[in-house]
Amino acid sequence: MTVELTLANPEVRQALVTRLARVEAVSKYDRPDESQASAIVYNLSELEESFTRFLAEILPALTTAAEEAKLLDLLHDAGEEFRHILFHIRDPKYYGYLAEL
Repeated sequence: MTVELTLANPEVRQALVTRLARVEAVSKYDRPDESQASAIVYNLSELEESFTRFLAEILPALTTAAEEAKLLDLLHDAGEEFRHILFHIRDPKYYGYLAEL
């Protein structure tokens, strides 16, 4: 399964940063050293990669693995992707309300 990542395209990423930077609900979280629009797009890009890896590689491998050691390795791989996903969900200040979950 080959998936073209939307946010791998630098022009798409920059256009999204530009649009998000004009949204007051986003820009109110800006810091002098970091635009929240840039942070959101970076984190969305990381999420896109993790979701794709989980769906295209890890999940299919889990459904076909038979050996216990391989299943445990894949469960660990899934857990590491989930850890990565959680970090990138919690990182943008805009999504701070999700910390309560």
